[in-house]
Amino acid sequence: MWFALFGLIIGIALGVWLPYEIPIEFTRYTAIGILGILDSIFGAMRADLQHKYNHSIFVSGLIFNMILAVAITYLGDKLSLDLYLAVIIVFTLRIFANIGTIRYWLLSNILGKKRIEEEIREKQL
Repeated sequence: MWFALFGLIIGIALGVWLPYEIPIEFTRYTAIGILGILDSIFGAMRADLQHKYNHSIFVSGLIFNMILAVAITYLGDKLSLDLYLAVIIVFTLRIFANIGTIRYWLLSNILGKKRIEEEIREKQL
């Protein structure tokens, strides 16, 4: 998990410091690629916290998601439809779900699981 976070920080730093401009016709694909990578990283972090992480599942999921997302975006470009929006929505929802699970895990380990469950029950009443 820490390798992914470390790699993400290095990648963001390199992206900020290295002057490289992406051609305008590839901006949709770049956005889809970034969201796909973030989805895979947060999914790997969640799986690692739940002790279910598998490297081959991470790599195959990353590659498959990226190919499928780019294919849907390409198909949308050829049909003059904004199909990339559907991919963005799906990746964004998955990222938020993974972050929610990570946040719950962190809070339950920091504050204690019983205290978190009691606060949830109190809010439901």
